[in-house]
Amino acid sequence: MDEAVLLQITKAQSRKSLYHFTRAKNLKAIAHFDTLFSSYSIQPFYGGARRLEPEDINYHDQRITINSHLRIADSMIDASTTQEQFRAYLDRHVFLWPTLKDCQKMMATYARREPNEAFAVLEFDAYTLLNKHRSVAMLSKYDSGSSPRFPKHCSYKKSLAMFLPLEEFSLVKNDLVPSTPSQIREVLIKNKMSGVTELLTAVYVSGSVEPPVGWRLLIKPWLDLVEI
Repeated sequence: MDEAVLLQITKAQSRKSLYHFTRAKNLKAIAHFDTLFSSYSIQPFYGGARRLEPEDINYHDQRITINSHLRIADSMIDASTTQEQFRAYLDRHVFLWPTLKDCQKMMATYARREPNEAFAVLEFDAYTLLNKHRSVAMLSKYDSGSSPRFPKHCSYKKSLAMFLPLEEFSLVKNDLVPSTPSQIREVLIKNKMSGVTELLTAVYVSGSVEPPVGWRLLIKPWLDLVEI
């Protein structure tokens, strides 16, 4: 893939970073392994079955909580894909938001659903991250894991065809995948994202959870993220 493609994707000031939203209590394990794992990597039990509640996992003596699956209306799933196949695909990826605005929407959603939970956002340099993981990165034009409020009025259906390999960006042109940087709504990394610390530019933590020692110089106030 031409370097110019990465420069194009990350050219806009609002797309210089990628954001990963997680639970603050997961930070210790993330720092310990220096890796973001897909939920399948941590708990392969489900195989596409829907998780109705968050699940706390002991993963090699580290505690990690994986989220429940949000409900997706059956009418949103394309005939080529089952709900189970779609969830299984999502579970094999790490998710990143390409703009702060998109990340803030997820922050607000979980703040409403779990008002007593402490959360964290990891901010990464977008160009460096995509360059390092270019062979396993996918792009989505839509928020893949949620269901629109009015699914009957939606112009697309969810299927595995909505995920575009980064190395095919600008080469594939159809209404289901992003063809311009402004259309990229999600970035997915297959299985796991290693080398977290070297890619981090900032860590935001809500509540009073103690951040990992090695990341303390990267900590920024949660309110800075909320109020930007």
